[in-house]
Amino acid sequence: MQHAVAAETTPTYPNKPIHLVVPFPAGGSADLVARIMAKPLGEKLGQPVVIDNKPGADGAIAAEAVAAAAPDGYTLFMATYGAMSAVPSLHKTTHYDPVKDFTPISSTGKFSMFLFTHPSVPAQTLSEFIAYEHAHAGEVNYGTGNVASIVMAAEMESQAKLHMTQVPYKGEVPAMTDFVAGRIQLMFATPANALPFVKEGKLKALATLSDKRSPLLPETPTWHEAGMHDLPIVPWAGVFGPAKLPKDMARHLSQAINEVLLREDVNAEFAKLGFEPFGSTPEKLNAYTKKQLKAWHSAIQSAGLTPE
Repeated sequence: MQHAVAAETTPTYPNKPIHLVVPFPAGGSADLVARIMAKPLGEKLGQPVVIDNKPGADGAIAAEAVAAAAPDGYTLFMATYGAMSAVPSLHKTTHYDPVKDFTPISSTGKFSMFLFTHPSVPAQTLSEFIAYEHAHAGEVNYGTGNVASIVMAAEMESQAKLHMTQVPYKGEVPAMTDFVAGRIQLMFATPANALPFVKEGKLKALATLSDKRSPLLPETPTWHEAGMHDLPIVPWAGVFGPAKLPKDMARHLSQAINEVLLREDVNAEFAKLGFEPFGSTPEKLNAYTKKQLKAWHSAIQSAGLTPE
């Protein structure tokens, strides 16, 4: 029925390339997930899906661009928890509303996050790292390449009474150069960028933020197993359009995305990144967005982060 409705009301959609806006630089986890989806989604829709990277401001720059775009189905947002869940709580003012200014289409999944350290830190476990930091307070620099790493590091500092120094980056990819070189000693990051360095012995994984161990690093304990309190936040992703995108168009896109997320070849590529896919209807994504917005707001308050 969804295809029938879409065929009746949007007989020529799409008739030109669709731009999928990604809020992070090329090579980052969100970008890689979008690129894995883009080709099969374009094949299903009959038009190319072009990746448009608009990094900066924790995803706010990309969000503002999509919110201001025409609701014609040719500008979509590969949104992540940054722009849709955290930025509204981390900043006193934003130029968009994550609920009112977008049309939900489908969730796409969630990212795996790990706590990594540089080998120069003499710690093989999270408890050993905490003991090391207590003995060297203020000497550990940690990198942040996205808003999840900011919130997770702040929560870790709060829970373990740490005093580390933040070094911000525009994404995980630019942070990795300094991390491997030892200019920063700790980072919360996705395995997409850090895993090769772990395998080479250039970085160490101390814990995963997932609720179960990752097949990518099965020896690495979960955050809970490492003795920390679980976090209620999820580093999720989903596809949105601008507000007032026609409902039949959103349903048509949602069905196509959900079919792509079920493909074995797509899932095999996602697994290499530690990305766990799950699709949804537009309605379920709308409810999920609201739920995660509240969860991130609570986590940010709990971590003691002050809106800028």
